[in-house]
Amino acid sequence: MYICKELMQTITTRMENYIVSARKYRPSTFNSVVGQKSLTTTLKNAILTQKLAHAYLFCGPRGVGKTTCARIFAKTINCMHLTPEGEACNECESCRAFNEQRSYNIHELDAASNNSVEDIRSLIEQVRIPPQIGNYKVYIIDEVHMLSQAAFNAFLKTLEEPPHHAIFILATTEKHKILPTILSRCQIYDFNRISVHDTVEHLLYVAQQEHIHVEPEALNIIAQKADGGMRDALSIFDQIVSFTQGNVTYQSVIANLNVLDYEYFFQMTDLLLGNKVPDAMLLFNDILNKGFDGSHFITGLGAHFRDLLVSRDSSTLPLLEVGDNIRQRYQEQAMRCEPKFLYRAMKLCNDCDLNYRASKNKRLLVEITLIQLAQLTTDEDVPGCGQGPARTTLKPTFNQKTVAQQQQGASAPASSVQSAPQQYQQAATTDTSSSAAVPASEGKLKEPEIAMPETSSAQKIPTVNKSSMGFSIKNPRPTMSESSHAQTTVHQASGTDEDQAFSEQDLRRYWLEFAQRLPKEEAANAGRMKTMSPHLLDDNTTFEIVVDNEIVKKYMEDIMPKVRSYLCAQLHNSKVSMTVRVSNPQEVVKAYNRVEQYQMMNQKNPQLQHLREEFGLEFS
Repeated sequence: MYICKELMQTITTRMENYIVSARKYRPSTFNSVVGQKSLTTTLKNAILTQKLAHAYLFCGPRGVGKTTCARIFAKTINCMHLTPEGEACNECESCRAFNEQRSYNIHELDAASNNSVEDIRSLIEQVRIPPQIGNYKVYIIDEVHMLSQAAFNAFLKTLEEPPHHAIFILATTEKHKILPTILSRCQIYDFNRISVHDTVEHLLYVAQQEHIHVEPEALNIIAQKADGGMRDALSIFDQIVSFTQGNVTYQSVIANLNVLDYEYFFQMTDLLLGNKVPDAMLLFNDILNKGFDGSHFITGLGAHFRDLLVSRDSSTLPLLEVGDNIRQRYQEQAMRCEPKFLYRAMKLCNDCDLNYRASKNKRLLVEITLIQLAQLTTDEDVPGCGQGPARTTLKPTFNQKTVAQQQQGASAPASSVQSAPQQYQQAATTDTSSSAAVPASEGKLKEPEIAMPETSSAQKIPTVNKSSMGFSIKNPRPTMSESSHAQTTVHQASGTDEDQAFSEQDLRRYWLEFAQRLPKEEAANAGRMKTMSPHLLDDNTTFEIVVDNEIVKKYMEDIMPKVRSYLCAQLHNSKVSMTVRVSNPQEVVKAYNRVEQYQMMNQKNPQLQHLREEFGLEFS
């Protein structure tokens, strides 16, 4: 019983004295801050040269040292015996008071829970009191973007012109939520994410201090999981140490953090390069059985292809953030992958990741992606990508008509101008893709004659199909023969055309259409054109636009060629012309709003005012 009591007291004492690594190894000097050397150098130089600003803004992701640097800065500027490097001495009364957390020269305010106007006013009252020891009082406002609009406004004047002994340090993870008036009053320091290499080095230092055995690959996984945040990395490290009882290995980290092993991605890539679809699907099934999500697998596979791509070139090799042992394996597998294969593989993985959440059969989506990835190695456009058989011919994915059917369709009378060119194009396609089915005695297909319909008096505007102009997706520039054939076709179709008559109603319709087609940058001009009313003159081909000033007239004259070209095409009349003039003082061309319309009506009939007051009517 006595031994049990002693053991319980020892365990209790250890639990009471335990401090998490994120607090125990929190930097106390600028030199001990990890991954922010440029910012800490700037702050030290400012302290040494006595060029201190009255307000600073530290912004960046979580866990990268914003609040830590603010505390170090507050301690250093009040130190009585600075070192030549610009660091605090940690021996004077001010430094000891700060280290023992009894200093009155530093005040921290959590804006997430103290974001009202009263909290800011209480802070402003404290700013007036000068420091008792040291030269400056530092006010650190964390998560400053959480302050309310009224609190920001109450803080503006004090932030711009504080007392000479007061320095404000604002810290936030979301700089875009802070008012521009606040940003303009601060020196802004952007903290970067901590690199994987710096994180691994700091974790190795902590492990040495705590006498913990670690594997470099295990620390690399922890650093990648932390995503640039040192506080997250140290928290994960403490979790792994508790799980492994001081022996941090690669396999233990993989098991505890539910991270897919590199080995799965190397095996999957080998199977895809060898076009082994069944084995790839079995490996994916094994990954699912171990509890991993398909989304994590496909994103990890895409990242693996990206790492293979950067491993192929020595200039991009520093972008590969892995251990030295795995780095060599990446380089070996990357040499067996062509860049074109990696480009397409990353695109397929990214598309699968984008469609994963919306898919109802997620497993099938990933399996289809794996099949497509395996087929990349059999594509003749990617030579030497794998060991699968090279595909020399592609089977058509649609049924083609026989040559006889094409000839019969081409000789049949055309029902419209559009059908004949389409039949000619289908016949030409069949001739090039199915040349083996045509006997040698027949030779090439003859170009079918296009039967032009008789142009009636009711239809004066020809309809010309774009396929008759000789355009195609693969060859957008027509050949000389195709171009001459297209010109002949258009000439035959439009040889008997005449300019059609149009009414003022048609003119106004296409005028509004042109205004609606204007780009968004000219929305104001489009709205102005919609209020205009084109008036057709006596010759029935010229119309007039009346504007209210010279500026609008200048604009309308600038776009007059575009307006005329559009109206000529829509009205089927090449003689359409346009004139613009400024209105006379007696003319009214302004568009009235509801209030102005009511006032004009009230002048003509004063009883409207009485009716409005009687029923208590208001404008909606």
